[in-house]
Amino acid sequence: DCVCFTGSVATGRKVAVQAAGRLIPAFLELGGKDPLIVLQGADLEAATDAALRGSVLSTGQACQSIERIYVARPIHDAFLARLVQKAEATRLNWPDIAFGEIGPIIFDRQADILATQIADARDKGARVLTGGEIETHGGGRWLRPTVLTGVTPDMLVMRDETFGPILPVVAFDTLDEAVLMANDGEYGLSGAVFAASLDEAETIGRRLLVGAISLNDAALTSIFFEAAKQGFKSSGLGPSRMGEDGYRRFLRRQALIANTAPPVPLGAFSEEGLT
Repeated sequence: DCVCFTGSVATGRKVAVQAAGRLIPAFLELGGKDPLIVLQGADLEAATDAALRGSVLSTGQACQSIERIYVARPIHDAFLARLVQKAEATRLNWPDIAFGEIGPIIFDRQADILATQIADARDKGARVLTGGEIETHGGGRWLRPTVLTGVTPDMLVMRDETFGPILPVVAFDTLDEAVLMANDGEYGLSGAVFAASLDEAETIGRRLLVGAISLNDAALTSIFFEAAKQGFKSSGLGPSRMGEDGYRRFLRRQALIANTAPPVPLGAFSEEGLT
């Protein structure tokens, strides 16, 4: 009766075509390139905590992971320095899986994608402040949280889905510039805004072309399942699995129309005598 798919945009397009051929709905939750905007006045300690967790939880291998960070220029350097400190303190789950915060990369090809994005950024002038090298431990491939600065919009790490613990940080001068950069791209899954107040964060969040916005936090859709949302642009089609819509998408409306009086005769619809 319907298809639900979570995965890449490329595969999602194929699923949609097959579903259309059978005239059944396809509910697609596809890729993301989620932005985080940090405004002047935001609590730097809280903002860097949220940025790191939102970017590297599950080793960044989640569709709602933060993959681009835009910071107001007056607080950019302080934010970046604190973020690097916290990233460097993050531990691999190796050799004991019971300790640490960063797991292995899901498979070899994904490790190659991460290495390619880092190399492309370096070649185009970005600097790696921590991390940046694919490591091999226990037969698996690993990447420590990798903070990049000096990134530009043409870099792969700013355009393509990363799906790994890479944190590119960009300074902005005006709120309009921040919103423009955050909305620039193919994806519109979710995003986040950190500000001095929730009202200020909400004002900017409403301007983001994404299906869910975390206010004064990041990637909340991974831990708050009650909020229904939809993916914007190439990030989705139809209701997501979140909230009440996650159930209602499997239902079809049926109308039972009962008449408790004599049926209206055909003659009642005659146009005789009308001018």
